[in-house]
Amino acid sequence: MSDRLAVLPQYLLPKQALTQLMGKLAGLEGGSATTAVIRWFIQRYKVNMSEALEADPAAYKSFNQFFTRPLRPGVRPLADADWVCPVDGAISQLGRITGAAGDQIFQAKGHHYSTQALVGGNAALAAQFAHGHFATIYLSPRDYHRIHMPCDGRLTRMIYIPGDLFSVNPVTARGVPGLFARNERVVCVFENEDGPFVLTLVGATIVGSMATVWHGQVNPPRPGTIKEWDYAPGQVTLKKGDEMGRFLLGSTVVMLFPKGRLSFNPDWSPTRAIRMGEAMGSRA
Repeated sequence: MSDRLAVLPQYLLPKQALTQLMGKLAGLEGGSATTAVIRWFIQRYKVNMSEALEADPAAYKSFNQFFTRPLRPGVRPLADADWVCPVDGAISQLGRITGAAGDQIFQAKGHHYSTQALVGGNAALAAQFAHGHFATIYLSPRDYHRIHMPCDGRLTRMIYIPGDLFSVNPVTARGVPGLFARNERVVCVFENEDGPFVLTLVGATIVGSMATVWHGQVNPPRPGTIKEWDYAPGQVTLKKGDEMGRFLLGSTVVMLFPKGRLSFNPDWSPTRAIRMGEAMGSRA
């Protein structure tokens, strides 16, 4: 079966209604029933609970508490690198932002999308990453779902962009054109001494919400329109390795870097499993 045919049912599903329902269920505190669901999930997806700060499934009052569980101190040491991986997951794609205008991000064979589309149509913001680099990291259900800073950064802007709620697994990435620029997402723009960089949190089917440490839950509500927040210099400053956000039921992170600022770890390649804190790259 082709990837396009495999994802056809997703076009027909009531994805937003399903996501809202699952979000509510994941937040319920159901006692033994919640614990049973968590135990099933751990077994089904082979979740490594030995790394969790609280390894006992019964300690979590809701599925959301379990899904966003913190890790034990020391299990994700930060590499001695200029840029470290912000999440656990697998590399979907990475490399140069290409095209005549330097604005095309490679999604999968046969599919590209533009930096301007990713950031909600803001041409001036997208232009800062012309001919730069990108990395797309997929978080599977078994992964740790908190997102950390790849380097020190000062937050300048956050943009909520409404959109679809397709799955973001590899099959869907191959079968849905412009997937990461059409799904709901939160674009976080930072600056440091190397210039601007972007961390984009991409939503997906049954991703009940996305949150950042400075704002809290960004969605829901889902107003259906783009919303922006600007931050004064020094208002939100985070260090390399600090938590910056989290997914409530998993998804994808897309990062953008300006031209000539980053050289990726040569060991990084598509489909490679990665962990938060490992070396992502160095200054070019």
